[in-house]
Amino acid sequence: MEFYSVAVITFSLALLMFLALKGISIIIIAPIASLVVIFLTQMPLLETLEETYMGGFINFAKNFYLIFLFAALFGKFMDDSGAARVIAEGILKTIGRKSKLRVLIAIVAICAILTYGGINVYVVIFAVLPIAKPLFKEMDIPWHLFMAAFFFGSATFTMTMLPGTPSIQNIIPTEYFGTTVSAAPLTGTVAAATLIILNFYYLKHVLKKSENRGESYHSMKNLEAATDEEEEKSYQLKKKPRFFVSLIPPVFLLVVLNFFQVEVLYALMLSVLLCMAVFWPYIEKKIRTINMGATNTVLPIVNTSADVGYGAVIAASTGFSVLSQALTNIPGSPLFSLYLSTSMLAGITGSASGGLGIAMEALSATYLELDINPEVLHRIAVIGSSGFDALPHNGGVITFLAVAGLTHKDAYKHIFATGIIAPTAAAIPAILTAILIY
Repeated sequence: MEFYSVAVITFSLALLMFLALKGISIIIIAPIASLVVIFLTQMPLLETLEETYMGGFINFAKNFYLIFLFAALFGKFMDDSGAARVIAEGILKTIGRKSKLRVLIAIVAICAILTYGGINVYVVIFAVLPIAKPLFKEMDIPWHLFMAAFFFGSATFTMTMLPGTPSIQNIIPTEYFGTTVSAAPLTGTVAAATLIILNFYYLKHVLKKSENRGESYHSMKNLEAATDEEEEKSYQLKKKPRFFVSLIPPVFLLVVLNFFQVEVLYALMLSVLLCMAVFWPYIEKKIRTINMGATNTVLPIVNTSADVGYGAVIAASTGFSVLSQALTNIPGSPLFSLYLSTSMLAGITGSASGGLGIAMEALSATYLELDINPEVLHRIAVIGSSGFDALPHNGGVITFLAVAGLTHKDAYKHIFATGIIAPTAAAIPAILTAILIY
């Protein structure tokens, strides 16, 4: 019976991945996968859907809707004012374009600074693409390598490892552990340093490999489908803030979060007000920007809440009890089991925030009872959410590939290496550091 219940979870996950790769929305997939678990494990249908699935869905939305809202507004102001693009171009000028590797590192740095500054990764890709395409063309760098640099810079160490990052993943545990976004800085820094070294050498390796194969910028298919010349022309003609003016809101957000330790929601609200004050003259359609920023909240919060709802059904199943017991009984520090549990849930849902939300709901109280420093629990859980979340059915992965005009066949190997292998490897020294220091 135990084997069967675990097999049901595995089957529902496989179905979830299959349907996601077919392009079906997680809003539809999550209830379908939940129904599979409900029917195959004979859970009460209406009670599980109305109480368990919708309970998980509503609880996550209640806790994080306002954070998603103000984060989306912040990103929209940075995008529509041209500030995100101005920052990206300024960083590029500093790093230069003397070699192919330097261009790749520049893209990594641009993505890292923008995401660490609180700009949503979905905004970052649109800010970086217009800069990256002509650069890759000029230097004749195969376009599929863009995804290696982009994912490395935007969806790894600045998302979960660096202390102080205002990412939603780093915010979620503060609600459960009573910590701040700067929790366990040494552990996070060790993980980030390890990942940066690993991914830097990966970039060097794949660049050299592509050169040996004789690949070029024009060797990729579907590239022109991602090009929007009209939008680029419009950007060049618009009035834009200067580089240091563009930096004011992101720097302000980081300072109030980390140095003054202002509560996350207040920090985001203040940052949005500052964006409005600083960027108002540079935004042509002001009401549209505000409306679109608010509208941009809906899909991410509903997607993640749907993920968490599915995870709540999984957490209520017999198979989850079996898996949880097996993980918590792993010999050694409980930090290993916390990391593995969060990774497993992030992989099942295909979402770092979704998996982490489920882990916090289901497991945070258990780990707090073990008398472990809450800051360490926070950091290890967040690091655990980054890795297996980047499996092929992840909504971000599918979106980023589509926006860049790439397919899983073209570039998923780079996402797998930079977004799964490297974060998983980086977690080992991070956990060891946490065990030894805290």
